Amino acid sequence: MKSLKKFMMLLLVLVLFTSGSCSDDDEFGPTLPPITQTGENTFGCYVDGKLLIPRDGTGTLHTQDKGVSFWGSPNQFEYNEISVRDFKTGNWGLLNLHIVDLHKNGKGSYTIYNSNCEDGIDAKENINITTRWLDSASGNLKWYCSVENGGTLTITRYDFENRIVSGTFNCTVQNRDDPSDRIEITEGRFDLKWDTVMYTNFP
Repeated sequence: MKSLKKFMMLLLVLVLFTSGSCSDDDEFGPTLPPITQTGENTFGCYVDGKLLIPRDGTGTLHTQDKGVSFWGSPNQFEYNEISVRDFKTGNWGLLNLHIVDLHKNGKGSYTIYNSNCEDGIDAKENINITTRWLDSASGNLKWYCSVENGGTLTITRYDFENRIVSGTFNCTVQNRDDPSDRIEITEGRFDLKWDTVMYTNFP
């Protein structure tokens, strides 16, 4: 009888613990952030009508998988890349925005060109976007690459002294494995303070 009581108590604690840990994520209501230019460390867009925002993961070896990173080429001025990941929602959402000559050109509107669906040094030497999404129907990950003259990136603020880059973007992307499959990235916006973004939590 004692062992049955212990088992029932353990089961009750387990149920309470798991329901409590799930409720935090159930109550989390992701929304598209407002367009700002003050280094708020925000990012958001719609990929084929589905919201993509950064969400940190648990990581390995006691380090987090960060939802957003901003980095550049070894000399920092050849190209920069904004990399966004959603580690929590289950859609495997990913987006890389590859920007060339950001320091040289600064504020302005720029054409988004075709991507080879690579990042960093392997990406094409132009402004391009790569995104990945889980296709719920097939259960497969789909990679999409921006197309030539497929959209616009507008840098609304580039402040090297204060380490802030802000902007908006939209573009057409095509399936890497099926060019007839095209979707839209819409209402994209970011406002990053790149010396603090690695310390920002994205729940």
